[in-house]
Amino acid sequence: MKQQLVEKFSKVFGDKKAIHTFFAPGRVNLIGEHTDYNGGHVFPCALTIGTYAVVSKNEDNTLRFYSLNFEECGVITSSIDDLVYKKEDDWTNYAKGVMWAMKNRGFEMNCGLDILVYGNIPNGSGLSSSASLEVLTGYVLKELFGFEVSLTDLALIGQEAENKFIGVNCGIMDQFAIAMGNEGHAIFLDTATLSYEYAPVDLKGEKIVIMNTNKKRGLGDSKYNERRSECEEALSELQTEVKINSLGELTEEQFEAHKMAIKSDVRRKRAKHAVYENQRTIKAVDALKANNLELFGKLMIASHDSLRDDYEVTGLELDTIVAAALEQPGVIGARMTGAGFGGCAVSIVNNDAVDAFIENVGAAYKEKIGYEADFYVVEIGGGPRTL
Repeated sequence: MKQQLVEKFSKVFGDKKAIHTFFAPGRVNLIGEHTDYNGGHVFPCALTIGTYAVVSKNEDNTLRFYSLNFEECGVITSSIDDLVYKKEDDWTNYAKGVMWAMKNRGFEMNCGLDILVYGNIPNGSGLSSSASLEVLTGYVLKELFGFEVSLTDLALIGQEAENKFIGVNCGIMDQFAIAMGNEGHAIFLDTATLSYEYAPVDLKGEKIVIMNTNKKRGLGDSKYNERRSECEEALSELQTEVKINSLGELTEEQFEAHKMAIKSDVRRKRAKHAVYENQRTIKAVDALKANNLELFGKLMIASHDSLRDDYEVTGLELDTIVAAALEQPGVIGARMTGAGFGGCAVSIVNNDAVDAFIENVGAAYKEKIGYEADFYVVEIGGGPRTL
């Protein structure tokens, strides 16, 4: 892979003296959805698929970007002196946003870069291709310019780029899971404090199978920001009765005792999901520590039901593929993952059932939806690195 990318870099940008190659993973969230901006817990893991970059410094302040995923865009040119969001700059805004956020923190690039990017994460699938590119860009700058930033800083810088440069009000989970990835482990992260622990995901007889609905979604124009503001409003209503800073601080019992402070049925449902999903995530990690994969699977299913009924972010495609998955023998659990409204679902399947699972779920999905789903049997990988 590295050699092919370096050869392609030379074709696009010409031969350079010093060429560097880097990788940052994608991520999948096993449980804990739409809890990260509500001060709750999440349980994501980094994947072995992700985003690659081949990079060389250039003699001026020019930024030249080329993506093997968007070859029709050609070379997109910017400058380190003009780090502003431009719609016509397309995918490069994610990288420029990180450079902008770095600059705001006093990390100035002293020259431009030629950057070739290739990702084997499906775009718009909900496996965080954008956060992968953000963390990758931060890691490239840290390594090439000697910036003293921690991996946690890289996650926060990526989130700042997404929030303030791109305009998507995302939480910290995606960037954190990618920056802090640890092979064979998921990350049990308290998004309110950024305290975390690595929990081993010891799947000896099972595989993680990601099911891509191939229904594309864009976070910025989805209802993501709307859900976030509904939760913020519900929180301020609850705060008239309870001393809390986030929905993630409530137990199910506390929520039930005070839920009528929330004046709208819709906001009440949104807040219920945030509270109950946070508690499900805590229980799921305990189940995993106790080697109780069966309970973990049941909590995954309950998570999907809540995302469908209370948070209303699933949609026909995700509900169809999860329902089909849960009908198959050898399935421990399945749920949508990511922001929703399309993208992917994640399932845990017994090793000997994987092939039949993919065939049967694929057929059921195509019959109902009219087009194919894609399936990826994935491994849990590490964080960003130099290749």
